[in-house]
Amino acid sequence: MNADIRYKTVSKIAGPLLFVEKVDNIGYNEMVEITLGNGEVRQGQVLDTMKGTAIVQIFGATTGLDTANTTVRFRGDIARIAVSDEMIGRVFNGLGEPLDGMSPIVSNEKIEIVGNAINPYSREEPSEFIETGISTIDGMNTLVRGQKLPIFSGSGLPHNKLAAQIARQAKVLSSSEGFSIIFGAMGITSEEANFFIDEFRKTGALMRSVLFLNLASSPSMERIILPRVALTAAEYLAYEREMHVLVILTDLTNYAEALREISAAREEVPGRRGYPGYMYTDLSTIYERAGKIRGKNGSITQLPILSMPSDDMTHPIPDLTGYITEGQIFVSRELHRKGIYPPINVLPSLSRLMNQGIGKGRTREDHRGVADQLYSAYGRGTDLKSLSAIVGTEALGKEDRQYLDFANLFEDKFVNQGFNEDRTIEKTLDIGWDALSTLPEREMKRVKREFIDRYGKWGK
Repeated sequence: MNADIRYKTVSKIAGPLLFVEKVDNIGYNEMVEITLGNGEVRQGQVLDTMKGTAIVQIFGATTGLDTANTTVRFRGDIARIAVSDEMIGRVFNGLGEPLDGMSPIVSNEKIEIVGNAINPYSREEPSEFIETGISTIDGMNTLVRGQKLPIFSGSGLPHNKLAAQIARQAKVLSSSEGFSIIFGAMGITSEEANFFIDEFRKTGALMRSVLFLNLASSPSMERIILPRVALTAAEYLAYEREMHVLVILTDLTNYAEALREISAAREEVPGRRGYPGYMYTDLSTIYERAGKIRGKNGSITQLPILSMPSDDMTHPIPDLTGYITEGQIFVSRELHRKGIYPPINVLPSLSRLMNQGIGKGRTREDHRGVADQLYSAYGRGTDLKSLSAIVGTEALGKEDRQYLDFANLFEDKFVNQGFNEDRTIEKTLDIGWDALSTLPEREMKRVKREFIDRYGKWGK
């Protein structure tokens, strides 16, 4: 196709979409140059082609566009970003353009942003423990290198604060590879953007991080592009530079809302709650770009964060995410109201790959048993909280009251920790043993006898 041909056949502008008639030989995802009547140039991308009509999504505002004076040139190439080691320590927008006042990345290496999911045959099983310094994650919902473990939160809850803390503290203990953070934020306010930039700079985390920030005032199309740009940078650092990369994406709900907006502009038949029927497939193209590739030292671990609308776990976004990812971490509104930080409820939380990253030589030999015992005791204590609210504490037996006290102690000492408190896994497990020691030793039915004798606090 001749990339010099300019089309003046724009028939319709709907939201961030441009409909161009009488085109042929146009490629899916092809980049487009859009020239306004006043000479201003904007970029776009082919979203779909059908019967001689190209649907173009515009990167930027649509103000000033009209059907009479707008011209379109199809460039014959797809979206790429320049990548190099110099990206580390920089701040970009959702299109990979600098936000920090420095020059754009200059590199001979330009990679397509529409990456592919890792071939299952080439995948290596995740196995190494990532220490986040947060007890509820490290101790009971362990993050493993190469895993995708989403954080399910709600509006008004401190998931952004939690994301910043994880970005600052995360480390792979048993690895000699370099460690880097790719942080992508979609649809955030200017205040939140300033918080992330200041927090990363103040703590020194920016020295090993690449930030991609998309503001709420920016075009919704940028929210669609951002995770793909971020993951392309992650793949370069992981598989070309052999680094371990932790990708934190917040908030996937804003991404899905942008997807719904584009779908509505295309006049597609809506699926559940107005979201497009292909949202499952679309989300999988993001999540499945995490993992370890056999024969390569680098890896990508994902911590996507999404705020559940109305705290509804059955909402399409968390529901579909749960099918694709390997567990979930729940941020609890009830614990947040109690003033507990981070307000992570361990009972509905789950890391499906936890067993592959813990134990002797990785964390500590008593890890699995302690986690199981804490789950069991806290679950019973939580049930007794509900019962005592009805019948009163006085109606409970002595042992039940011990479990009730344990649940409160567990929340105050194990779950609750400071924003700047970076706990080692040994510290986390020791706090767990301290909490369990308030219960009778005979109740330790999920921990091996040898570990009770070695780490238990009874009679010491």
